[in-house]
Amino acid sequence: MRFVVALTGASGQVYGFKLVERLVEFAEVYTIVSKTAEKIAEIEGLDLDVLKSKSTKFYTEDEITAPISSGSFKHDGMVIAPCSVKTASSIAYGITNNLITRSADVTLKEGRKLIILFRETPLHIGHLRTLLRLAEMGAVIMPPVPAFYIKPRTIEDLVDHTVCRILDLLGLDADCRRWSGNV
Repeated sequence: MRFVVALTGASGQVYGFKLVERLVEFAEVYTIVSKTAEKIAEIEGLDLDVLKSKSTKFYTEDEITAPISSGSFKHDGMVIAPCSVKTASSIAYGITNNLITRSADVTLKEGRKLIILFRETPLHIGHLRTLLRLAEMGAVIMPPVPAFYIKPRTIEDLVDHTVCRILDLLGLDADCRRWSGNV
């Protein structure tokens, strides 16, 4: 199995880092990081070298000719975590001027799963129209909404739960805390 994970310029870089960490348990992971994501990861205290070391292959958004920018690169899904408004809007309107938006566009045109961990709040009508357009194109819109029924004790508990939901959506049988009704 192969997955593509992109990190864009929104707060919550930990989601992408944790997702790559978990995905490598199951598959090859091709990671793309935007310039803004690099800056925000640093602000949020995350080490990009750790992400690079865990990835099967690591790209920057400028590497537009990378194999993952083509429909002939077979993969089992792409996740953008976190996904900025700029990136979501670019994908929704076919603006493929970097490796992240090009790879997402190819993922949709090839009928593969695209999960967008949209990181913005509150939302205005333009955001909502963008998200609707993406959903109509086949993307799964998944804002990282905390689940308090798991009785989280740390931020990591909340992040882990969201990442496990992503793994579930990708069809992976991950060892995760789930709703049991008796949590």
